[in-house]
Amino acid sequence: MIQINNLLKQFGETRAVDIDNYVINQGDMLGLVGNNGAGKTTLFRLILDLLQANNGYVTIDGIDVSKSEDWKKITGEFIDDGFLIDYLTPEEYFYFIGKMYGLSKQEVDERLKPFEHFMNGEVVGQKKYIRNYSAGNKQKVGIISAMIHHPQLLILDEPFNFLDPTSQSIIKQLLKKYHEEHNATVIISSHNLNHTVDICSRIALMEHGKIIRDLVNENNSAEQELENYFNAGVEEDQGLLSGATPKDSDG
Repeated sequence: MIQINNLLKQFGETRAVDIDNYVINQGDMLGLVGNNGAGKTTLFRLILDLLQANNGYVTIDGIDVSKSEDWKKITGEFIDDGFLIDYLTPEEYFYFIGKMYGLSKQEVDERLKPFEHFMNGEVVGQKKYIRNYSAGNKQKVGIISAMIHHPQLLILDEPFNFLDPTSQSIIKQLLKKYHEEHNATVIISSHNLNHTVDICSRIALMEHGKIIRDLVNENNSAEQELENYFNAGVEEDQGLLSGATPKDSDG
């Protein structure tokens, strides 16, 4: 589905993304995790041709994303609320997205039904523009708009942000069901390890622009390894703050 080849993106001297080779297979449900500044969002923007790489390229279904737009027909994405047309109502925006993919208003309405519980009566029928919604409800609009045309590739950056616990639980179930029903490739990034390991069968750990671990996650098997990795960083920081000598120091 996705092939990353010698991909490099620099901002000044900083290598935000530096990945030699990485493959995401059709039907993978991949969680991308890492600390702030690891390069997760930059990687998503490179995959979606929103940034120009310094070197290398990305293909989706064999299509170089920088040389053709055919891959967009099978892709749905939501990175942040900058993707939204905020002077439209949610209904207008959903119909606009549907029209781009050849869906009638009736078809869009039908595809909104599985999201009724997720919307919780707060998204459609409110007679107000997207820009006047809360951050949580903007997040819901973005996620739904990315899924409404049933893409074979779905990319969501921090989908649990701004959502209350009930909505987080609902979207986890919706994503798992969508993945199973459509055999779609689903890629999410999240700072929440629990949510990520709950729904993703594969976890990519990213640090300093590189994917440093690629974990199979069966029955949350990756959870302990991820917790150990992130806790090790916390313990080292605490040791430095208290004046302790780092473990790998010669003294």
